[in-house]
Amino acid sequence: MTADQLQALITAGIACDHCTLEGDGRHWYATIVSTAFEGKRLIQRHQQVYATLGSRMQTDEVHALSMKTYTPAEWAAQSA
Repeated sequence: MTADQLQALITAGIACDHCTLEGDGRHWYATIVSTAFEGKRLIQRHQQVYATLGSRMQTDEVHALSMKTYTPAEWAAQSA
């Protein structure tokens, strides 16, 4: 799987203000900013992303995904 393919899967399932991916084809590092994360704990945010990937996590299409998930306000504060 390519970064573009993985990004397309995530953004198809979650309306993202920002989504970047880096990785080597097996191990991925994502930064995702979405209003969908507002009011959710970190684990709930990650579960939401995993849900968009569905069986791809179990079938090893995506071997490992490390995420930083932010609301737009958190992202703005992080970037300042």
